Amino acid sequence: MEGNEGKSTSHSNKDIRPTFSEFLARILKIEELGADGIKFLTGFRKGLEFLRRPPINDTSELVQNIIKVNETKRLKSYMEAGFITTHDRVQRINDLKTCLHRLHEHLSKVKQVLVELGCLMDDAGVVVKADCENSSYYHLEQEETAPAVPSSRVIDVADFASLMAVIYSMVKQDFVMREKVVSSLNLKTSAGELESYCLMWSLRPMVNDDVIHEALRLVP
Repeated sequence: MEGNEGKSTSHSNKDIRPTFSEFLARILKIEELGADGIKFLTGFRKGLEFLRRPPINDTSELVQNIIKVNETKRLKSYMEAGFITTHDRVQRINDLKTCLHRLHEHLSKVKQVLVELGCLMDDAGVVVKADCENSSYYHLEQEETAPAVPSSRVIDVADFASLMAVIYSMVKQDFVMREKVVSSLNLKTSAGELESYCLMWSLRPMVNDDVIHEALRLVP
């Protein structure tokens, strides 16, 4: 009996731990991608703020004197354009398009990792099912030969799988939030909205970092 129990426990750990480690490696990949995403989102925000910056207050006596002393056709044209050159405006708009494109690329990369995480969840489910079947057989054999002995093996495997399920649910919710943010971005997005988007992206309210840290501590 001792040999059978030892063999079953070893087999369970061997099956679940590599899957769990691969799962967490992909979670860390999503963390890295999130850092890239906030960089592009912040870039979009700054670009839009530049295009919306208020013009120089030319009603100020000091500003009027400076303009009068240095007035040229170029300065006059610059003032009429809202104190932003055509080149700067075109460049900023191109920067906004680039940031938006990068954000869509970011979503595609995260989505691919989520697909991989889903496959690992399926693998964990197979391990849990097999472990439950082995446990049922083991306990039936115990009942026939000796008093039941508590075993932590099933709990261990189930805990690994449950932890994976919790983390998977969190990162999926976070991805949905990112999708909604990116899909709402345009030249009319308000400064207040952009500030909230950047804050939510950074704070990740749907993700409990303590749970992820606890999971990482389980990896040798």
